[in-house]
Amino acid sequence: MINVFNDIETLSKSAAALFVQTAQQAIESTGRFSVALTGGSSPIQLYRLLTEHPYAEQIDWTNVYVFWGDERWVPLTDDKSNAKMAFETLLTHVPIPEDHIFPMWAADTSPESYALAYEKLLRGHFGNNPQFDLILLGMGEDGHTASLFPHTTVLKEENKWVDAYYLEPQQMYRITLTAPLINQAKKIAFITYGKAKEKALYEVLHGKPNPSQYPSQLIRPLHGEVYWFVDEAAAASITT
Repeated sequence: MINVFNDIETLSKSAAALFVQTAQQAIESTGRFSVALTGGSSPIQLYRLLTEHPYAEQIDWTNVYVFWGDERWVPLTDDKSNAKMAFETLLTHVPIPEDHIFPMWAADTSPESYALAYEKLLRGHFGNNPQFDLILLGMGEDGHTASLFPHTTVLKEENKWVDAYYLEPQQMYRITLTAPLINQAKKIAFITYGKAKEKALYEVLHGKPNPSQYPSQLIRPLHGEVYWFVDEAAAASITT
């Protein structure tokens, strides 16, 4: 489902409404809401909205469980940390129990070891059915999503739920949910805006299958739904 908006505020409000609705439905049916957050700048306005009226009071935050779709392997105090941004804009402003929040980083371990530990954590939470109620994603100008970057070996991963690797162009380690795990989700929401994303968005949605070049093409949920929240600038090539 592709939703095109005039401005980022309206886009973010629509994404917040989906977040609230999905949380309410999940908590009513299973007693908990399991969500994977995204990083970067795209979700900042969404996260801030969720701390405000009327959204904040519509969610039973005590039954929310927060994970991440991916992370740069940096301490939680680093400005590059997706988790740091989420704490500053959302998590410290709503009453989520501390033991319901699972950042993709830990001290005194390697990213590869923590990828195994994070998968074990997910298996403890989900059992053998790793189905998030909602996964939030962004998309880069190169068509990447989470830490699924073009021409990386993680794109071919079929068995792991979580993987970590060294991303040479960025000179840093990344840890990420894999495409097979993401595709188990009930709902997936991409938040993507700006003219710089126009070409990649067109290729991902309407171009020839080429997930090695445009990894967001890998996101095709088995039984769930994909929602795209995009602005007119990003959507220019798909709406003309």
